[in-house]
Amino acid sequence: MHIKYASRFSLTFVFSIDTFGDSYSLHYTTVQLGTPGVKFMVALDTGSDLFWVPCDCTRCAATEGTAFASALASDFDLSIYNPNGSSTSRNVTCNNSLCMHRNQCLGTFSNCPYMVSYVSAETSTSGILVEDVLHLTKEDNHHHDLVEANVIFGCGQVQSGSFLDVAAPNGLFGLGMEKISVPSMLSREGFTADSFSMCFGRDGMGRISFGDKGSLDQEETPFNLNPSHPTYNITVTQVRVGTTLIDAKFTALFDSGTSFTYLVDPTYTRLSKSFHSQVQDRRHPSDSRIPFEYCYDMSPDANTSLIPSMSLTMGSGSHFAVYDPIIIISTQSELIYCLAVVKSAEMNIIGQNFMTGYRVVFDREKLILGWKKFDCYEIEDHNAIPTRPDSDTVPPAVAAGLGNTGSTRKTKSDSQSSIAPPSHYTHNSFQTSFGIFVFCFVYIWYDRPFEWSSGI
Repeated sequence: MHIKYASRFSLTFVFSIDTFGDSYSLHYTTVQLGTPGVKFMVALDTGSDLFWVPCDCTRCAATEGTAFASALASDFDLSIYNPNGSSTSRNVTCNNSLCMHRNQCLGTFSNCPYMVSYVSAETSTSGILVEDVLHLTKEDNHHHDLVEANVIFGCGQVQSGSFLDVAAPNGLFGLGMEKISVPSMLSREGFTADSFSMCFGRDGMGRISFGDKGSLDQEETPFNLNPSHPTYNITVTQVRVGTTLIDAKFTALFDSGTSFTYLVDPTYTRLSKSFHSQVQDRRHPSDSRIPFEYCYDMSPDANTSLIPSMSLTMGSGSHFAVYDPIIIISTQSELIYCLAVVKSAEMNIIGQNFMTGYRVVFDREKLILGWKKFDCYEIEDHNAIPTRPDSDTVPPAVAAGLGNTGSTRKTKSDSQSSIAPPSHYTHNSFQTSFGIFVFCFVYIWYDRPFEWSSGI
């Protein structure tokens, strides 16, 4: 059934999943492609544009035997897209307006090639563009009208770098501003308004709504547009850390595909030193396995640790409170927390950890970023499908304030927050729902964080 909706409707994916795993995080969700539909678990990335899945593989990530695959529910298998296995699949030819590499084409009607490189070292995907059905559903608590939207995406034949291991081994869902992104295609074909929102729950749950323009009471700030390559770039004019105000005007990319927040100097040094000066716990010795510079020991006898609160003042003058500026890391012998901000050599990135607790609206019609404190569970019930309870492939480490840790969080004062160390670590369950797309964090421990901003 193909139903085309007016732009006032919001659409989302048919399938949804809950959080599982623990350490470094990316957001993932299940999408369904083709006829018959095949499920893929893809990373969500506002820092790049192309949607791609592994397909007709020359070099792709393994579909089993990896930490990523082991963390999934026992009845969820990672898939490889087969164009010949879908009755609605067709190749995109070089005369298509979305074919960006015509100089590599053998002829006007030959298959359109693609290649995307990413900021992470030696990480890329290449293959050909194809068109097929993406299965969506209308957001409504009472009706579950299915929508089949034809979208163009990458048949990813060759992956490299982190795509072969822990990051997006089953595909990447680019949500950027270019014409090739799925939000752009849904808007252009009249399915939705040219806007979408992502909700980032404190327990790792979340949701995305295509066509959602937010609410009248949300805070907003304009995007800084580069016409040659538009991105979700905003201006920050001031940072507050506890009782300290830092006047530091800079621009930053809002990127759900980057796990943590990256800042260049002098902002990074001023923010981190201000944070350190207000922390009461003992600083943890430097550890090459941890990418964060400022980490602190949590006493097992202490009920709470006081940490400075943090907020950003945007170019519009609106304030963006940071609810989770730290990450808690547990080993067999110790419990530590770190300021989850990394020093960057080139660009400022507001990562998903700073977006926790918000519904963030990427309004590409008004060219504004909107945000509002939000409960991602507010409008939907869920039915659980269990993950593997005995999976030990991911070491225990969890962001502060996640609901699955048993921790609590309360306000100490205007300048400090109180956190309780988690009493246990568990894998949450998969969940299914209609009318709402719920994404997840996947946490995999590795030696350095990855950034998912497109390098092209």
